[in-house]
Amino acid sequence: MSAEIHIVDSFTSTPFCGNPAAVCITDEEKESTWMQSVAAEMNHSETAFLHRLEEGWSLRWFTPEAEIDLCGHATLAAAFVIWSTGKEDEGSMIRFRTRSGILTAARDSSGIALDFPAVPVTVCDPPGGIEAAFRCPVVFSGRTKFDLFFELASATDVCTLDPDMGSLAALPARGIIVTARSDMPAYDFVSRFFAPSVGIPEDPVTGSAHCSLGPFWGERLGKDSLAGFQCSQRGGAVRMKLKGDRVILTGNAVPILSGRLLA
Repeated sequence: MSAEIHIVDSFTSTPFCGNPAAVCITDEEKESTWMQSVAAEMNHSETAFLHRLEEGWSLRWFTPEAEIDLCGHATLAAAFVIWSTGKEDEGSMIRFRTRSGILTAARDSSGIALDFPAVPVTVCDPPGGIEAAFRCPVVFSGRTKFDLFFELASATDVCTLDPDMGSLAALPARGIIVTARSDMPAYDFVSRFFAPSVGIPEDPVTGSAHCSLGPFWGERLGKDSLAGFQCSQRGGAVRMKLKGDRVILTGNAVPILSGRLLA
């Protein structure tokens, strides 16, 4: 059975920047093995799989190697595709049923706003060898329910980081968030995200990481509206609004490719 397939660059207004996601729309629920095979074939950090429900849309996310519980950039891409293909009215709110509960997407004056759960950071001892893996000091070590979380001394340390991927892949977490206060006036903080254990050496722009980065820096800076820049090679920007146990992630998207799967 053929299925729609789209590629969208998320958290950017410039083609070939931000984080590319594949979005696959099927008429019905597909087997997990098929979705995993498609995600491996697409070979993007995440592929989103959608099918329509009575109350909205089912949404699942797969890396090339595993299904994951939460993904921001592929959700933004999914919402963009649903609106741009006329499957929902432009002004409508989209409801997604996911492994992280009900998530919503809506358009606002500055882009696509995603209502996501906040993912708190708790302090923990740094794992052995992490400074050797980073080749620089760590000033804060924490973890979330998904990831390990490290603050470095400066934005330069984050943006020039060249970690030992083998050491990071051995850490007991989905991924590794690395952050520092920004040295750019337009942004409150910078970050990067590494997830070699699930087949993603470095993710270009990670929406779900900002569910932790937003609350962390919001408390540090005394702000409930923040802007973050993920300083990967492609780069991308995420705006955040903190609302209790929720984080509103806002970004833009650019369509790159549309077609059909034939297998």
